[in-house]
Amino acid sequence: MKKTVLILAAISLVFATTEAKRKKPETKVQVPVNVLVNDVDTMSYALGLNVGSDFAKNLKAIPGGKSNIELLIQGFSTAMRGDSSLLKPEVAMEFFKNYISKAQIKDANVKKEAGEKFLAENKTKDSVITTASGLQYKVIVAKEGPKPLATDSVKVDYQGFLIDGTKFDSSVDRGKPITFPLNQVIPGWTEGVQLMSVGSKYKFFVPYTLGYGEKGAGNGAIPGYSTLVFEVELLDIRPPKEIATTPESNSVVAPKVKRTTTKRAK
Repeated sequence: MKKTVLILAAISLVFATTEAKRKKPETKVQVPVNVLVNDVDTMSYALGLNVGSDFAKNLKAIPGGKSNIELLIQGFSTAMRGDSSLLKPEVAMEFFKNYISKAQIKDANVKKEAGEKFLAENKTKDSVITTASGLQYKVIVAKEGPKPLATDSVKVDYQGFLIDGTKFDSSVDRGKPITFPLNQVIPGWTEGVQLMSVGSKYKFFVPYTLGYGEKGAGNGAIPGYSTLVFEVELLDIRPPKEIATTPESNSVVAPKVKRTTTKRAK
């Protein structure tokens, strides 16, 4: 989370809280006062609303998942006014960095353990096959025919889920299949789709090592160390000379992760 976003968001929170504290209960009815007396006031308030709304959502993504809003506002207000602080700035920054680092490690371990447990249980289920790389898959609809090379482009319909069932991406929902070079997506896709023939539909269970690794993807939609589940239907295979298409920018499967080359399966 960028420092600038935190500062701007804190401004909105300070304004909102300060305004609330100023209004003391009274027995008589008060006439609303228009505090937006000029364009700068209106811009400032609008900025507070917009950034504050975004910050409220992003705050939930802080490693550890916990924060104290009142103390966040107090710290920001203290710094803005130049008042005496509970912590020296350098001590505060060092503590913040260490806290985030420890919380990230803890969160990563939780996600890795959850993924490992999920895959360990999943591989014992009927019809689930595990490859040498650790990729797991299940054939939903089987078809005969040629299978793509890693150097081919493929046209697919797919849906992507976290192991808790959260859907993070879906060409099905967009109503538009996606075409992309098979060697320019995550390793789990590169390996898995090569097992498929046109018309077949598979379900893939992808360890984080074959997915988006430690960093994740999709602006937080896929956290780091996430085990992923994809339902994929192969619609077409196109040799590299036939098409040169880049995946849609709004597709999570678009980022290039690794390039591989294999022989076409029969």
